This record gives sequence, structure tokens and C-alpha cells, in this order.
Amino acid sequence: MTVQYDGLTIDWLGYATARIETADSFVVYTDPGRYGVLDDYWARDGDLVCVTHAHHYDPDGIRSVAGEGATVLIHEAIDAASMERDVESVPSLAADFDVVRVDDESRVDLGTRIESAPADATVWTVAAYNRPDGPCADPDGTVPHPEGSGCGYLLSVGGRRVFWPGDGDALPGYAELEVDVLLGNIGGGGIVSDRHETAALAGRMRPELVVPIHYDTFPVLEADARAFAADVAARSVAVALDEGEQSG
Repeated sequence: MTVQYDGLTIDWLGYATARIETADSFVVYTDPGRYGVLDDYWARDGDLVCVTHAHHYDPDGIRSVAGEGATVLIHEAIDAASMERDVESVPSLAADFDVVRVDDESRVDLGTRIESAPADATVWTVAAYNRPDGPCADPDGTVPHPEGSGCGYLLSVGGRRVFWPGDGDALPGYAELEVDVLLGNIGGGGIVSDRHETAALAGRMRPELVVPIHYDTFPVLEADARAFAADVAARSVAVALDEGEQSG
């Protein structure tokens, strides 16, 4: 799915992977890879790559999208040695890219790090997690994404702000962010916010556009994107559906 919005081109490539390109050809990727979404994709045109948490850490995916000298933001909790998957370590990636470890309250001024970035391009991180008393919690409070395990990214690029919340609940604090485009989780599955929660969040945030992502990758993430679009449009917020098609 490709969406054109006020000088930005946004492509959802599958799962949590989105490609954002400005009119000045500055390219950002969110959470590239996993579950085959980039098996036939080898662009290596990314200036910035943002990785939210361990479930979305895929060094092969990063290498398939990151251009030479790209900056790669990786949450500090990600540790390849502690994963059940056999993956390349973060220090190994740092030998080839400008790797920056971030926490839940980081700010990265891209204009001072990336030659191709506009001077005012900036990234802020925000906390992303499931609340122990929230919709994704077990009766004992166990959650798939505990606090401190990952983050979301608020990107100021191309004169617009794009928000990718990462994996977790639709936290109330998100409504305080100034956002033009929301990349919205709608897969749910007891893992992340579902289409109902994200539609309600969109109604509180009032972005100019919502692009649904992170759904239908595997059965537990199945979601009705058109029902989500209708729900958000009823709140007078525009939603990207298919290529060139918007609702609201």
C-alpha cells in the first residue's frame, strides 16, 4: 500500500515495516523485516531505521533497507544474546552503521547526524508497553510487552510529524502528542492495541491521516481494515485504505 500525503510517500511493506520518504528523498524505515515481509526486498535506500523492541529486531531486515552510513535507532533493551532467535548482535551492526541506542525519552536531532537529513529533522521516543491492568494482560498482570522493553517513535520529517507507537496498548499519553500521520496498530490479538482501541486513540489524537499497519501478518493479527477505516472516519479523521484510496 502506497499513500501520498502532503509531500510524504508512505509505503506499508507488511507487519510493522513502513517506508516514509520526504519530497527531498530522505527515507525512513520502521521495524524492517520478520515473517518474510522483506524476503524479496533489497532497497538499501534508508537514511534512518527505527527499531522499537526485540520482537521487531531483525538484522537481515535492517541490512536490506539501510543505506551506506545509515543511522539505526535501536531501543536499549534489545539484546540479541537473550533472544530465542539466532540473530546478529547490535555491536556487529554498529560496525557498518551509525547505531544509536535509545530509551523511552530520547531525542535525536537527525540534521546533526545524517548528511542527507534536513536541519530540523528530529526523532523523539516515547514509552510503548502493555499495562498490567490493560486489555492485553493476563489475570496475574503478565503482559507481552512490559514497560521498559521498547518504545515508539515520533518522527518530524518533511515538515510533518509521523507517529509509530510500536507494540503495546493505546496509551492515554499519546493523545498529548502533536501528530499529523498515525501509523496505527490494528492487529490486536491480545498482543497490541486492536482496531477498536486504535480508532478511539485516533479520535483523541486528531491526526490528519491514519495509516493502519501491523495486521494480517499471521492469524492472531487478523483484522478488518475496512471496519477500522469506517470507525475512524466516523470520528472525522481520514484513513488510508488501499493505494490512492482514503476515507474520511
